Amino acid sequence: MTAAEVFESITGSGSSDFATLVSILSRRGAWCLIGGLAVNCYVEPVYTLDADVVVIAPELPVIKDELIKVGFSVEEFPHSLNARMAKSDLRIQFSLDLRYQDFVNDTTIREVLGQHVPVASLANVVRGKIWAWSDERRRVSKRKKDELDLVRILETYPELSDFMPDEISRQLE
Repeated sequence: MTAAEVFESITGSGSSDFATLVSILSRRGAWCLIGGLAVNCYVEPVYTLDADVVVIAPELPVIKDELIKVGFSVEEFPHSLNARMAKSDLRIQFSLDLRYQDFVNDTTIREVLGQHVPVASLANVVRGKIWAWSDERRRVSKRKKDELDLVRILETYPELSDFMPDEISRQLE
């Protein structure tokens, strides 16, 4: 079984939903994956149900409308726009944090769930994970997942230790 087939069987249609998302985003200008799926492109992958995405801000209303037209339910929150297809466990989260906007200018194409997609550069993935990990407004469980992602990156790329917070680097000493 391919990774996409496994993900499809676990999520109820997550891989197909991801392909639909990629099709819509590919028609709408610059975008990229961030978050856990992006981390998985650089280190040994772990299971995630989230697809975190950055798009050029002015495109988001059109993307939202297109997602609704093809059957996604969409909810708006203070820091994200979330989309999900009925009967699917895949959670698509568009970041509304403007700090991520420049990430779309520094990407690499990677295969994710059977799709070739732009993924934020490793430096930007680290930067975003540090922002998320240090945001005390986020749930502790989310911040711990971000911490684990940073540790996984540092284990694979020890040369990044100077860019990591001391609290993360000390865990690998």
